[in-house]
Amino acid sequence: MALSMRTLSAKTAAPRGFAGRRVAAVSNGCRVVMKAGNWLPGSDAPAWLPDDLPGNYGFDPLSLGKDPASLKRFTESEVIHGRWAMLGVAGALAVELLGYGNWYDAPLWAVNGGQATYFGVAVPFDLNTLLAFEFVLFAAAEGQRNDAGGVIYPGGAFDPLGFAKDASKASELKLKEIKNGRLAMVAFLGFVAQHAATGKGPIAALGEHLANPWAANFATNGVSLPF
Repeated sequence: MALSMRTLSAKTAAPRGFAGRRVAAVSNGCRVVMKAGNWLPGSDAPAWLPDDLPGNYGFDPLSLGKDPASLKRFTESEVIHGRWAMLGVAGALAVELLGYGNWYDAPLWAVNGGQATYFGVAVPFDLNTLLAFEFVLFAAAEGQRNDAGGVIYPGGAFDPLGFAKDASKASELKLKEIKNGRLAMVAFLGFVAQHAATGKGPIAALGEHLANPWAANFATNGVSLPF
């Protein structure tokens, strides 16, 4: 009887924990990449667009990226243009919000004669001097970017906060950057079209629309609709 009780107690006892080393993660050495989706549902994604390309939604209706060298150049150009567009949109909104005019009037001093200003402060240089400064600074920055070994994401001095050091977040940040860059390019195109139609900056036009949505919109500016 005592032997049976000891046997039953051993069977019902809590299992002992594994005493070996803990395994961090199970992996077969393969990296799983999730596609972002297709811009045209039901269509076939172009085979020449890699799945790990940030912001790849299979959009290449003219097959411009079939050539690998062209795809590399177009990818670089899109990211660089997106970064400029984000800076441009932020600057266009900032100067108007702070009451220093609008983006369209800002460079007219170079055409009509006058002096450049930066947030209301006079810049003590003429146009030729400013162009010389910009040329030297651009050449230095582009030279360092190419020497860093990465055309689009060189890292190093171009990543002072170390965002790209975490590989698990780098792909997410690249996707966010290209999405915001594309949005900024479309937004600035809207700024240009809006000024051509109304002669107003984005903040002024937005204020008029919010004050009277039915009377101030794209259908009532007399230009956007051809009828």
